[in-house]
Amino acid sequence: MSSAIETRDLTKRFGGLVALDGVNLQAGAGETLGIIGVNGAGKTTLMNCICGLYRPDSGDVFVGGERVTGRPPHVIAHHGIGRTFQVPRVFRKMSLIDNLLVPVLDRAASDSELVGRAEAMLERMQLIELRHNYAEELSGGQQKLLEMARMLMPDPAIVMLDEPFAGVHPVLCKFMIERIEETARAGKVVLLISHDLTSIYRLSSRVVALNQGRIIAEGGVDDIRGNPAVIEAYLGT
Repeated sequence: MSSAIETRDLTKRFGGLVALDGVNLQAGAGETLGIIGVNGAGKTTLMNCICGLYRPDSGDVFVGGERVTGRPPHVIAHHGIGRTFQVPRVFRKMSLIDNLLVPVLDRAASDSELVGRAEAMLERMQLIELRHNYAEELSGGQQKLLEMARMLMPDPAIVMLDEPFAGVHPVLCKFMIERIEETARAGKVVLLISHDLTSIYRLSSRVVALNQGRIIAEGGVDDIRGNPAVIEAYLGT
């Protein structure tokens, strides 16, 4: 497999706490890699190190074979990485259209072309009727859809989703799952963190299980579902 994203011996400490302890993973185009683990396992820290919000203490991150370790988030984003957050980070006092235009303002395209792309993305997320509303007027689930739409606007090759289903109504959750499947079919790498194991198992081609900053299991859904180390991490001995 040709890796679009790869980490090698990625380690991150916060004082005496080792949040990541030599994490090695890779994922290729069109693959959805599920990342699971209990709270504090290191899942979000892993994403933060990949996208440049955290600088790892050791180890490396490669995007398309190029080392991007320690580069600023905006530089790494230009290498084709987009991400969402557990709590949506939308521009609350801006309209939905303007939210989507922010990450593409530096693109060589006319204003009308960019607005057209933004409207098409909002149509895809079933938010087009609210395009002139402020983001703060949306429900929590709709804000997650808006953040996903904004993240997809620059057409990143690697999509990182941190707990996209948390606190989302089941009907909206089903809609988000369909959008994620659509994204993977378009050939993008999807890194998916979720406590919703049903969705993880449906979406993932492979799953990585973290515990105390280490990978304790990796493989297909059936391998992970019955793995004793994963069961112990979630349920105890």
